[in-house]
Amino acid sequence: MKRPDLRRLRPSRRLLARAAVVLTALLLVPVVVTAGMLRAAYAGVPAKDAVSRGRDALWLGHAWVDGRHSAADLAQLEQRVAGTGIRDLYLHAGPLEHDGTLPARDYAGARWLIDAVHRDLPGVRVQAWLGDVVVRGGGGGLRLDAPATRDAVVTSARQVLRVGFDGVHLDVEPVRTGDTGYLALLDALHPAVRAGGGVLSVAAQQIDPLPSMHRAAKTLGSPKWWTQHYFGQVARRTDQIAVMSYDTALPWESLYGGYVARQTALALQVTPSTTDLLMGLPFYHSDNLGHNSTAETADAAVRGARLGLTRQDRGRQAFGVALYVDFAATADDWRAYREGWGDRE
Repeated sequence: MKRPDLRRLRPSRRLLARAAVVLTALLLVPVVVTAGMLRAAYAGVPAKDAVSRGRDALWLGHAWVDGRHSAADLAQLEQRVAGTGIRDLYLHAGPLEHDGTLPARDYAGARWLIDAVHRDLPGVRVQAWLGDVVVRGGGGGLRLDAPATRDAVVTSARQVLRVGFDGVHLDVEPVRTGDTGYLALLDALHPAVRAGGGVLSVAAQQIDPLPSMHRAAKTLGSPKWWTQHYFGQVARRTDQIAVMSYDTALPWESLYGGYVARQTALALQVTPSTTDLLMGLPFYHSDNLGHNSTAETADAAVRGARLGLTRQDRGRQAFGVALYVDFAATADDWRAYREGWGDRE
């Protein structure tokens, strides 16, 4: 039998080169198309009336309850908030223990700020920002699938309302899309908070920017995105939902602004008119794999939110922005918010 010529069976260099080009194109085309879509989403002019509805929020760090801040710091905070659309202050009162309980010592110093805000900033609410890392199975963290843990979180919410907080801002993450334990927690928490005279708000993960993006992220071990359907399920169980629309890993401001515009439109489509929808603004400047501070700017986020609102639901009043976070904010961040989004109506 004649032996085959192995040289003829090997692919030629030209064939290998063509295969490499095709493979590269298959990988790059979706990226290029997505970038083009985001740039297009950032184009155009926001409507003149796509400005503050007086329903904005600001995340406040733990220094406000542990004695690190003084009367001078309070005066500066009040000056920054006065006249803006900020209606809610998310005051860090946790974190929750892994079993859902909340030691009273963690928020023992909150009353002075609550009283001062109620006195000096009429109409501004102070919500207790409660959070913890969510785990599945073993490990240290909050188990949302455990009824006892969910009951403890509800009890913790009742605690802070009795102290004088105007509501509860729940920020537990990461919550995987479709997590029924989280929905069960909200089903119990919402009526309990309302019965205590407060409002319930939650920090929400981003929505799939492309169909099935959450599946790809899950394959890579990341629970970053929620489906639009799940986002809507969460929104219907709250009084206020604040999208953490930052840490996108996008390299340019135009792409990030377009991303926020897209997130805004997707969230508006499934958030009930009775629920306040807030889009997060990055008021921080650390740089890492998930956050590029030269791309994720407050200016781009404000413009993106205005564009999304203009295109999707221009007349909606239950809409605002949420500023993250007070202790990292710069004067330029505050300028972007005041000039780009406007003052309280």
